[in-house]
Amino acid sequence: MAKPADVSTKKLISLAPDNWVRWVTQIPNLVAGEILTSEFQWISRESDVLIRVTSPQHGEFLLLNELQLRYQSKMPRRMRAYAALAEEKYNLPTYPVLINILKTSNNEIPTSFTSNIAGLRAIQDYRVINLWEVDVNIAFEQPLLSLLPFVPILKGGENESTIREALQILRADEQLNQLETVLAFFATFVLENALIQEIMRWDMTVLRESPWYQEILREGEARGEARGEARGELRGILSSIEINLELKFGDNGLQLMPQINQINDIERLKTILRNVVTANSIEELQQVL
Repeated sequence: MAKPADVSTKKLISLAPDNWVRWVTQIPNLVAGEILTSEFQWISRESDVLIRVTSPQHGEFLLLNELQLRYQSKMPRRMRAYAALAEEKYNLPTYPVLINILKTSNNEIPTSFTSNIAGLRAIQDYRVINLWEVDVNIAFEQPLLSLLPFVPILKGGENESTIREALQILRADEQLNQLETVLAFFATFVLENALIQEIMRWDMTVLRESPWYQEILREGEARGEARGEARGELRGILSSIEINLELKFGDNGLQLMPQINQINDIERLKTILRNVVTANSIEELQQVL
């Protein structure tokens, strides 16, 4: 049985850094150098991956990769801050890239931050890559090993045969085989859990221990706690369930809330919350209920 691994975005990108930096920038002949520390003195949170790159056309600069499980409205301001702090620390121009993993709405995602206070302007452009718009063949043809764990949510990657092909490549390489838990996590958005278990040949408890699963669970719990702080633990968990239902299934998921609101057992509600994260369909959740 595969063991869960703490697979960071830095590790994913470091699998094929030259191919990665050329893909996210669309600049040919770009060469990846050192992956730099992205800890900045004035803020506690790290940007995901900061790489020193060189190009015959553009010289040396920084490539800032910010991977988000889901786009958030605060990202333009954050991209501005990270780009400025990186330039200040390393004294190099910065090319910021925002990579969104899961689609949350059909709204257009902005590609710049702008503000104007009494005629003083601040502008920060950045490149946006939405993985659900990226052709799955890119992961296999370029090849971009860093994209293989995301195959299920890439455009055209939701079918079983493509996911099996990605899994075979990951398992054939000792450096990559720990990434199958990431592949399995994103497969839960497009395949039934029983099929995922058959393909991966391990129990779904392995998936629940993966950092990606924990991140999406924490995301819902954090929002739920913020809403339910003044309403007690029960209301906080109910709010967390509601948010996760909306994030994963939209309005159809919210139709389950009247039934869930009738439950007063906190432990049962926590079980429901965990199942929301890995469920593939509304019908599957109804069986849990």
